[in-house]
Amino acid sequence: MAPAQERTTESADTADPQPTAGTEHSTAGAYVTGEEFTRDTNYIEDRVVADVDAVRAAAKEESSTIGDPRIAGLTEGAEAWPVEAGRYRLVAARACPWAHRSIIVRRLLGLEDVISLATPGPVHDVRSWTFDLTEDGRDPVLGTERLQENYFARFPDYPRGITVPALVDIPSGGVVTNNYPQLTFDLSTQWRAHHREGAPDLIPTDLIQDMLPVIKRIFTEVNNGVYRCGFAGSQRAYSEAYDRLFTALDWLEDRLADRRYLMGEHITEADVRLFTTLVRFDPVYHGHFKCNRTKLTEMPNLWAYARDLFQTPGFGDTVDFDQIKRHYYVVHEDVNPTQIVPEGPELGSWLSAHGRERLGGSPFPEGATAPSPLAAEEIPPGANPLHG
Repeated sequence: MAPAQERTTESADTADPQPTAGTEHSTAGAYVTGEEFTRDTNYIEDRVVADVDAVRAAAKEESSTIGDPRIAGLTEGAEAWPVEAGRYRLVAARACPWAHRSIIVRRLLGLEDVISLATPGPVHDVRSWTFDLTEDGRDPVLGTERLQENYFARFPDYPRGITVPALVDIPSGGVVTNNYPQLTFDLSTQWRAHHREGAPDLIPTDLIQDMLPVIKRIFTEVNNGVYRCGFAGSQRAYSEAYDRLFTALDWLEDRLADRRYLMGEHITEADVRLFTTLVRFDPVYHGHFKCNRTKLTEMPNLWAYARDLFQTPGFGDTVDFDQIKRHYYVVHEDVNPTQIVPEGPELGSWLSAHGRERLGGSPFPEGATAPSPLAAEEIPPGANPLHG
């Protein structure tokens, strides 16, 4: 395991604004770039796999915005890397929903001693996420100050955004992949030999066919839908995005009326992918991204479902509400030029009774167990009612 990251984020009422605001490294103009927000979904599509030769020999696969646990090969130009305990470091900012899902899956599967975790701080400038939570401002394993350095170690002229999560090859210091949709599926399938005893199957074979369309709609309309609202460059684009988002949330509210989890009686990858948006909804998306028809706390089924997951080991215990708020309100200068971070919302209600047991089921199916308590060095340093 990596050494503990010792310095915690400052509280919202004492923290200084991002120091690069108004400078050449400001993020102003980086997020609201046109009328309708379109996410760049071109990633480094290398995979870490259990059988490198078999994956290299398989037929070429098509790129996917959501990934696919059934794929046997590689996309055009991608490479296969071998599964190897201790070789890779997961760089995943706690503030980022796309990175947060990899932290949750890694924990549920018990891969903490196999893939180490680096958590950049919640704020960054236009260049890169930084390892500013350590005393010397460097990741203790990779030795770098910015994740950008690890991208450039592999691709000196890397032309795209420096995104998290990123899986880094520790010996070379270079990024292996930042293809987050496939990464969590591969943690379930390719790293199976290293899963803890009692790890849940997050992608049951008999559910995959039905689960992927659910994941697709959640990604398109909810995970990305909140960004489509927040980064809209016109009233028309915003209004259309707003309608799409709440149409999808209403669909989820209805879906969860008679089933405990998205795919039935137990947690799956689909629940992980929805949770990271829901846990950010009231603290960030409702106000900052103008997703303000309804708060999460005003959607009875979704709110109870979110609390059910939050209180399940592996989900809520990985959340850092301080880092979440600081990231969005400080980094997105286009949306919040004052960079003032709000004090609310109240967090204690995340621990209130959710009542979802009445629907039957359980987080973990028979034979599976909850993960052990978090190691001290992996407890999020910021606000979380589970951690006092």
